[in-house]
Amino acid sequence: MIDPRLEQVVKAYDVRGRSPEQLDPTLTRALGEAFAVETGVDRDTVEGGGTVVIGHDMRDTSPVLVEAFADGVRAQGGNVIAIGLASTDLLYFASGDLDLPGAMITASHNPAEYNGIKLCRAGAKPIGYDTGLSAIAEHATELLSRAELPEPIGERSEATDSIGTYEELDALSRYAEYLHKIVPVPAGRRLKVVADAGNGMAGHTVPSVFATLDVDLTAMYFELDGTFPNHDANPLDHSTLVDLQAKVRETGADIGLAFDGDADRCFVVDETGAVVSPSAITALIAHRALITTPGATILHNVITSKAVPEIITENGGTAVRTPVGHSLIKAEMARTGAVFGGEHSGHFYFKDFFLADSGMIAALHVMAALAETEGTVSELMAQYERYVSSGEINSTVDDGPAILAELKKTYADLPQDTMDGLTITADTWWFNVRASNTEPLLRLNVEGDDEATMARVRDDVLAVIRR
Repeated sequence: MIDPRLEQVVKAYDVRGRSPEQLDPTLTRALGEAFAVETGVDRDTVEGGGTVVIGHDMRDTSPVLVEAFADGVRAQGGNVIAIGLASTDLLYFASGDLDLPGAMITASHNPAEYNGIKLCRAGAKPIGYDTGLSAIAEHATELLSRAELPEPIGERSEATDSIGTYEELDALSRYAEYLHKIVPVPAGRRLKVVADAGNGMAGHTVPSVFATLDVDLTAMYFELDGTFPNHDANPLDHSTLVDLQAKVRETGADIGLAFDGDADRCFVVDETGAVVSPSAITALIAHRALITTPGATILHNVITSKAVPEIITENGGTAVRTPVGHSLIKAEMARTGAVFGGEHSGHFYFKDFFLADSGMIAALHVMAALAETEGTVSELMAQYERYVSSGEINSTVDDGPAILAELKKTYADLPQDTMDGLTITADTWWFNVRASNTEPLLRLNVEGDDEATMARVRDDVLAVIRR
């Protein structure tokens, strides 16, 4: 049995909950201890103790959770390298570069009252519920059952035979250098770029990464503020892009970039203020990857546009379809040797970035492609935007399985697959309906050859879901 407090916050891919109401220092310390044991950095496993790298976002509760998690690691004899304020992909870089297990204290795009922990093994290998997180929760449950809770160690206390060390490391400059090495943006065409950090961690990383680029940067909401005073740092919700779209038009910028709270996702706005589909970004990066790595395997999840596998195939690559979810995609990338993977949610994964996802690398790819032309973003992306998408539509339901069964009956005469939820495919449209991992929701995505077709199918499916 897992402690009920942990059941509230341990999710499919990470730890997430309201903080401190649900995720407090006591739970976080227990998770740190359990993580040290699960990753083999505790003193019983590694003589002298192994090492964990920890980063955190700008939320008000993050510093105390970092201290608690570090206490847990050190209490097990593990050592800690703290990289301080970081985007999630900066933490993944440090884990890969140092070949150490990592923990990122963040709630990503969630509102200010939330916090969480994203975990990985050495080399930025993901930890999800079925690949270690459930075991961590079970071990943390045992630790929480102790009669007395330990006193805080404190980050600067001296290490002893039983307590691991604590040191600080600035990884940001090395991260920026590494990104420029794997995605060089050519000089010569000076781009006008507007970037909206949403008061999240892109406000920390973009200045370092962009410092050496041939760009005129207009920075929006770069002040780190975990209360998100301007708008939620969730570009998947297009209502949060309004300020960016207006600023792009006002300044005559070439491109707009919007990052989520922990900056592992990036959305692109073209010169007119229109949002570029993440599927089109996936297709563009796949095309670029196949130029440098002919015949490569590229992954895409079940809700990306059908243009993505078409473009991969047309350019000599092998397209592999996957379920939604970062730990699933990273595992499939490792299995297939894929060089790149893209999700319609704005997550992009790179073989040369330890198979991890990075919104910053995706942004650099789009900027590099644009800098190689004299045209606009809308002209560049036209070849990758072939169909019309509904975007993701959420519906609260009482009985998701029953609705999926009804949809199977309704569309029984068409090809169906259940790789992730239910996908129905016709000649001029397709749709996917899948259940949320954490809420009583069904998520619908529809794509059609034109607006009228998409709208008709969308409305027909919603009529079944919401009846």
